[in-house]
Amino acid sequence: MKSKKKVLEILDKMEDMFPNAECELYHRNEFDLLIAVLLSAQCTDKLVNKVTAELFQKYSTPSDYLKVPLSELERDIKSIGLYRNKAKNIQSLCEMLINSYNNSVPESREELIKLPGVGRKTANVVMSVAFNTPAIAVDTHVERVSKRLGITKEQDSVLQVEEQLMKQIPVEKWNLSHHLFIFFGRYHCKAKNPQCNDCNLSLDCKFIKKKK
Repeated sequence: MKSKKKVLEILDKMEDMFPNAECELYHRNEFDLLIAVLLSAQCTDKLVNKVTAELFQKYSTPSDYLKVPLSELERDIKSIGLYRNKAKNIQSLCEMLINSYNNSVPESREELIKLPGVGRKTANVVMSVAFNTPAIAVDTHVERVSKRLGITKEQDSVLQVEEQLMKQIPVEKWNLSHHLFIFFGRYHCKAKNPQCNDCNLSLDCKFIKKKK
């Protein structure tokens, strides 16, 4: 396991590589972001942005999503994986926002995860990006990179990865570190064909040592 000092050094190197790391999901406000993150499950941000470019022109408020039949919303997001379930969750979520939250997206994790289709990762993204609340959302990139670099254990669950990262990283860096891990994993330390030969974190990488 890496020391806190070493983890900060790793984050500094990632920031040198990706100084503009930030949320790449297109959104105009916290409600758009919530919808976009829900759609992004098991889907690329690139495809989500392609779909929401038109979706957000058609729908702006929770009530907009409830004015159309479920079948129409399904057609609007059909190119996204699990679109039927996601369309159903979107309409249920919007109904709950209207009835329980006065058309507003709640700011706390406890309230966010009450919404249909919203799990801990989605809640953490919304808290971090929309409300600037310290949180580390563990997606496939964050989990893969943190394990390859030995910051977390290979056998750790997603929740254990999040908890370990929260221990190792100062709270004021949680939001930024989330984006740095994602950019590093998405564009450099890829699941397949990672750029190991051109990596300034190779000395810290368990994955490279295993390959050798």
